[in-house]
Amino acid sequence: MTFRGGRRALAALVALALVAAGGLTWYLWPSEPRGRGQNVAISVVDGPADDQHVTLDAAYYPPATGGRAPAVLLAHGFGGSKDDLRDEAARLAGRGYAVLTWSARGFGRSTGEIALNSPDYEVKDVRALIDWLARRPEVRLDADGDPRVGIAGGSYGGAIALMAAAYDTRIDAIVPQITWYDLADALFPESTGQGPEHGVFKKMWAGLFFSSSGSALSGGAPGGLAALAGGGSGATAAQGASRQAQCGRFRAEICDMYLTVAETGRATPEAVKLLRASSPVSVPGRIKIPTLLIQGQRDSLFPLGHADANARAIAATGAPVEVAWISGGHDGGGSDSDTEWVEERTTAWLDRWLKESPVAGVQAGRTTFTDTDAEGFTVSRDGGRDPGTRRPLVVHASAPSYPGLGGASRTEVPVIGPVQEIANPPGGSPASVSIVPGMSLLGGGSANPGVSVDIPGQAAVFESAPLATPVHVTGAPTLQIKVYGTGEVTLFAKLYDASGGRLAVLPSSLVAPLRVTASESGTEATVTLPAIDRRFDAGHRLRVVLTTTDMGYATPSAPATYRVGLSGGTVSLPGDASLVTPATGPAWWTWAGPLAAIVVAAALLLAGRRRTAPADERADGDGAPLRITGLTKRYRNGEKAVDDLSFQVEKGQVLGLLGPNGAGKTTTMRMMMGLIHPDEGEIHIFGRRVVPGAPVLSRLGSFVEGPGFLPHLTGRANLELYWQATGRPAEDAHMDEALEIAGLGAALDRAVRTYSQGMRQRLAIAQAMLGLPDLLVLDEPTNGLDPPQIAEMRAVLKAYAEGGRTVIVSSHLLAEVEQACTHVVVMRRGRLVFQGPVAELLGTRAPSDGPGPRLEDVFLDLIGEAR
Repeated sequence: MTFRGGRRALAALVALALVAAGGLTWYLWPSEPRGRGQNVAISVVDGPADDQHVTLDAAYYPPATGGRAPAVLLAHGFGGSKDDLRDEAARLAGRGYAVLTWSARGFGRSTGEIALNSPDYEVKDVRALIDWLARRPEVRLDADGDPRVGIAGGSYGGAIALMAAAYDTRIDAIVPQITWYDLADALFPESTGQGPEHGVFKKMWAGLFFSSSGSALSGGAPGGLAALAGGGSGATAAQGASRQAQCGRFRAEICDMYLTVAETGRATPEAVKLLRASSPVSVPGRIKIPTLLIQGQRDSLFPLGHADANARAIAATGAPVEVAWISGGHDGGGSDSDTEWVEERTTAWLDRWLKESPVAGVQAGRTTFTDTDAEGFTVSRDGGRDPGTRRPLVVHASAPSYPGLGGASRTEVPVIGPVQEIANPPGGSPASVSIVPGMSLLGGGSANPGVSVDIPGQAAVFESAPLATPVHVTGAPTLQIKVYGTGEVTLFAKLYDASGGRLAVLPSSLVAPLRVTASESGTEATVTLPAIDRRFDAGHRLRVVLTTTDMGYATPSAPATYRVGLSGGTVSLPGDASLVTPATGPAWWTWAGPLAAIVVAAALLLAGRRRTAPADERADGDGAPLRITGLTKRYRNGEKAVDDLSFQVEKGQVLGLLGPNGAGKTTTMRMMMGLIHPDEGEIHIFGRRVVPGAPVLSRLGSFVEGPGFLPHLTGRANLELYWQATGRPAEDAHMDEALEIAGLGAALDRAVRTYSQGMRQRLAIAQAMLGLPDLLVLDEPTNGLDPPQIAEMRAVLKAYAEGGRTVIVSSHLLAEVEQACTHVVVMRRGRLVFQGPVAELLGTRAPSDGPGPRLEDVFLDLIGEAR
């Protein structure tokens, strides 16, 4: 080995050691200051007549950074208290927020009775808390008495964020999690669209609200509601004594409502009115601020449909809305990866709208949302296991917009089965089982197993043939049924994934309750099944089951027999092809940054050793920056991701690699970098064949599939460590040029774990440009950049190529490609459909007169999706 190669190898080994040290100090390295809270008692006046005096037990965390800062209200879950939020509040204070947590009326040491986030009670309490913040000298004001303030909270706390935003226009941004849109619908769901007045009572969840186990709903506050019964209730002693055994500290009208519906199993008009008064459904068009809705896929209390309804209602006002489906929920099953992602995304959302955005403009009636940090829809999916800890991990598939539960497209899958006779047993027992509400929360938060027992004689089963191709379902499937008989029938529909004799309960383990008035000729009904995100592999079968009972719900006690069949003959499956799942396995943010540094160092070790061996070069050695010949790559099922692809890129070009999702762009880019092997064909960079560890890869800089960094290090330290791993002299890094491109300012000296998505994106682009490589490959480089930064990036790419280097850009922003790129390659279903200059592509379709066509129109025409 030459001395130079030895130096490179030594540098790589040093980098490996640094990475290992970084991993060991992950949880020990304080990346940011933490605020310290101070307990305060805040007196408020609420009630319909503003005559009830309540004392709220609160904790205030001044901003650790000093000066005036935006404020955040953190709201706890049902059965919890302000103490549950201590760590999160301290972290936010450390990030420069004034944070106020409080125990809601009727919980913890706060006085008053629980009113389920009523506008007359809890909402007025929040208004008083905002008044209190407006008087604090540390809190930034938008106007006199109007603090810059956001609210975040889960479940009960998520609902108060929504309700308070509807009644108090001083609130600037909210992050509600796993919460409701219509509390009446949550407790009396009905999946044919008849509404809660005809819904099926969710008796087990309702019982948990009113039992001594109510504290389990938040995972905090031991002792439950019964233990809270005497703590400062505003009711008289006699009234309290008559209700405490049944309802704890609930207000009398709520307790009376519960006792009535629990006995009858039916929603009365009074119950629906009372529950809806505490729900966003009652205030249409009044929530007009940026909202990040996070909902759990394992949630039989507030399923994904509640986030969908909230999203549609808020988006209709023109306010910015994003939706995220996480892996957990009220039925447990959440991962550490998702917990970290939720905290990061919540903080980024608050940063965006409380620290950076002209929020007043949003409140004035914004009709479009151009936030370049936005991922309009994010779904947590299985990411395997951490190779070190073996803990489950998730990846976060994202799409630029949220399509709703109906999906962006639908696939019809035929299901068959005869009309079947099923019976409702006397007393509704024994009952089928789908999921046991609250079990995971009572048991410490582990995933609810979803036993799914279908009692013979009570279940009608319909099944598809084996699927010829995989189907990824994202949304709420639907089917049409017919019910024969007389009288009202209560049914529960659910969907299974069946394969090889095994029956997989879907991740959400939910059922769709419905009521149908049967007739001898058959009554048709369209059933909307619970929303899911699930891949059904080829060869698997879809199984639809309709049962007469479910343990979590109230069912008729009288015995009866009905017949159930299919009407439409298919299950309609929604999907969203625009959701892009990272191909890197587990979430980048948790460990792929350190892994990426290890891979870089290992690759450089191999590259240093390969210099002593003959290079695998083309005979002509033409030196073209990139030549791809007959490139083919197949998925495991044999489908071609890239199909006989050939093209060449010359020096000085800025080439746009275009194609719809699934065209094979990212797969092609990964093969360019030597990360995956082609099944057929070859790739040559500057005349040298690309193989793992090829020395020629040192002339390529890349940014593909998202940024990965050591979160506890600063941005500057991450770039320096990366360059040290290359073994090249520090002066060759051209660090100043890279940092100027990043445009991160003082944030360069902050821990990367505090960065927003856009900031990490800019840092990743700067890393790709370190050393000013001869070939630069960038995948969606403008994601997370604002319009001025996009314009600056356009100029940088042009100037970079004019110096004799070559740039390849994959992007969905066709207007940017048209302005920044000299040449384009258009792919569709893995094949080349056009290669050449942008001007030539537009010129071939130029009209005889008038302005020329836009690249977007020509692109859609090429891929067969013309408007």
